[in-house]
Amino acid sequence: MISVENLTKSFQHNGSTVRALDGVSMEVNPGSVCGVVGPSGAGKSTLARCIALLEKPDSGAIRVDGTDLVALEGRALRAARQQIGVVPQGDSLLRQRTAAGNVALPLEAAGISGPHRRARVGELLDLVGLTDKASVYPDQLSGGQRQRIAVARALAAKPSVLLADEPTSALDPGTTDSVLTVLDRARSELGVTVLVVTHDMAVVRKIADDVAVLEDGRVAEHGKVLDLVAEPGSQVSSTLLPATDQAEPLRPAAGGGHDVVAEVVLVGFAAVGALLPEAGNRFGVDLAILGGGLTRLGDTPVAKFRIGLTGERSEAALNWMIERDAHVRRAPVCVDGVAAA
Repeated sequence: MISVENLTKSFQHNGSTVRALDGVSMEVNPGSVCGVVGPSGAGKSTLARCIALLEKPDSGAIRVDGTDLVALEGRALRAARQQIGVVPQGDSLLRQRTAAGNVALPLEAAGISGPHRRARVGELLDLVGLTDKASVYPDQLSGGQRQRIAVARALAAKPSVLLADEPTSALDPGTTDSVLTVLDRARSELGVTVLVVTHDMAVVRKIADDVAVLEDGRVAEHGKVLDLVAEPGSQVSSTLLPATDQAEPLRPAAGGGHDVVAEVVLVGFAAVGALLPEAGNRFGVDLAILGGGLTRLGDTPVAKFRIGLTGERSEAALNWMIERDAHVRRAPVCVDGVAAA
C-alpha cells in the first residue's frame, strides 16, 4: 500500500515560489496499477519523484506498507529506495552497454554474483519479451524496445513499487501497447504495485485499476476507474467513455418524442449485453438508443448510452435498471417549450 498524505512541494523559479504539490493525498492499493494524469505543470512528475525519494517534500508523509519514507535517513533511506524501481522519462539506457548489460546494472551495484545476476537478467528479458535482444546495444533497438529494457532494469532488484514517468511518450500506438503490456505483466506476474505518470488517458484505459487526476498541484479526482466513469460530471468519465448526443431536451411521446430520456452507464459483460433489451421486453416499453457507444477499460466492457423510453411503464423500466447497478442520469424533457426535469 502506498499512502500519500497532505504532500506539499515548492520550488523557486525566477525569484518567485512555485508550489508544485499543494496538499496531495491519495492511496494506491498493493498489486494495482494507478495512473496519475493531468496537464503539463499539474505536478505529476514531482509527485513521482517524491514517492521515489528523488525529491524531498516540504511537508506531508509518504507511507509504503506503513513506513513513512519521508522520515527515513541514512541506511534506512537507502534500503527503502531499493524497494522502489523507477523508469525515468525519456531514453535512459547506457549506450555502451548491451540490453542485458543495462538490465544488470542494479544487480552489479548490489553485489549480486555472476550466476545469480545472469539468471535474473534472463528472467526479466523474458518478461519483457526481448530475450533475443540480450546482446544488442540500445542504438540498435526501437524506442519501444528501449523502454521495455528500461522497465526490466527497474525491476531487477525486485522492488515492491514501480514508478514509470511518461513511459509511452512519443511512441506510436502499437509500440505503446507493448510497453503497457509489460507494465501490466509486472503487476500480474510479479505482484508489483505500479504507478504510471502520464498525460495520455489511453494508458489509463488500457491498464489502470485506479486513477488520480492532478490540477495545479492538487488532486481533482481520485478513485477506482470503474467507479469514476459512472459518476456524472466526472472528468475521467467524460474522457474515457464515448460521447452521447447532447441535443436539446426531447419532447414527450405526445409530441412525437419520448416519455423518459436518460444517460445510462453500464459496466460489465452481462449489463452491457442484456440489460437494455431485457428492460424493454420486461416492461413493454419502446427503448431507443439516441447516442453513445461501447468501449473497454482494461478487460471490462463499459457502455455509455443516451436512451429514450416510450410507454406507460418507462419510469418503472428505468428504476429496474438502476436496481441492477445501471448508473442513470435522467435528462430533462421539454414540455411546451420549457425544459422540465
